[in-house]
Amino acid sequence: MTETSNSQHIIPRHEEILEILTKNRVVEVAQLSDQLGVSAVTIRSDLDTLDRRLLLRRIRGGATSVQPARFVRPLDLPSQSFGAEKGRIGAMAARMVRDGETIILDAGTTTKAMAIAMPKELRDVVVITSSLEVAISLEEHPGVTVMLTGGTVKKTGRNPLSRSLIPPFAGLLLAQINADCAYLCCAGVDANHGFTNAHFEEVEVKRAMLTASRRAVMLGDHGKIGHVAVAKIASIDEVATLVTDKGATLSDIQKLKAEGVDVISA
Repeated sequence: MTETSNSQHIIPRHEEILEILTKNRVVEVAQLSDQLGVSAVTIRSDLDTLDRRLLLRRIRGGATSVQPARFVRPLDLPSQSFGAEKGRIGAMAARMVRDGETIILDAGTTTKAMAIAMPKELRDVVVITSSLEVAISLEEHPGVTVMLTGGTVKKTGRNPLSRSLIPPFAGLLLAQINADCAYLCCAGVDANHGFTNAHFEEVEVKRAMLTASRRAVMLGDHGKIGHVAVAKIASIDEVATLVTDKGATLSDIQKLKAEGVDVISA
């Protein structure tokens, strides 16, 4: 296949890129270069062009599809779920917990990774969670007492093993709590629109967790930065810290830091 210069209309190679992206949600420059038979430089230029036209969103090393506000990334596709990044983010967040703290963990694969990574040396820590998965992960931790928020059991995303507790009643316990820190997951991180999620009922619980905590730490891989989901969790100034991975672009990090968010890359 011969290389074609960019133009104002959708050229055949761009159409191929968008078709691949529709199927895979996430693409890498090297993958497209091999598949389409053009150089990595050409692919990067193609992706930049399509990004400017809002037909995809550039991330480090590739691109993601432009996701609708209620998009929930499939959890059963390892290549799209950023599993390694979530593990590093969870481990970094786990190291932030101190003896004697009362913390809140909401439902999500990254908070589960955090729970699994909690150091066994921690003592006298209380974890309040809306996630059955998080609770089970911490059940045998010698220094952690686990409390569940209560509420209705809901499947989260497309992972049949992931369960969260949602209203009614999920906020009753949280209204009585003064926690040191809430560690929350989200579907979108944007410097202008704040932190967002795809499910309204889960956002209700996340908001209650924010209110019950002195400070908040958001956990989100780089694939969520720049995306805006339908339901707002918090304004950008309501969250002290974002823990993400090293795949986040420098420009995205700079925008968030300019708004006062402490960005930690795991």
